[in-house]
Amino acid sequence: MSIAVLFTQPQTPAPPLPDPNFLQLQSQEQFLIGLAIVVISIAAVLVLRPLFAALARRLEGKHVDSQLRAEVDHLRELAAEMEPLRTRVQDIEERLEFTERLLAERRDQDLLRPGGPG
Repeated sequence: MSIAVLFTQPQTPAPPLPDPNFLQLQSQEQFLIGLAIVVISIAAVLVLRPLFAALARRLEGKHVDSQLRAEVDHLRELAAEMEPLRTRVQDIEERLEFTERLLAERRDQDLLRPGGPG
């Protein structure tokens, strides 16, 4: 008599199906995280853009206080008024040097004259 023993392997159970609610919750979390990143990025741009624009204007030198600009304009006007005065002073200096040379020549001529000065 022969006894045949049949060995059967137990069947491995199929993995459980994923919970549809879990996938839906995970998807919602990812969506909310993405939305939060977008909202924070937009808020940062809206807040920081004017600050960076002001910094850029300051670096370029376009942002100047109106009082300072008025003072610079006033100084430019004064400098423009000074130019004719500078020319006039130079002319007076030349005339003074010419007069001094004439007086020095006359004094030298008086000293060289045979009768001397006086």
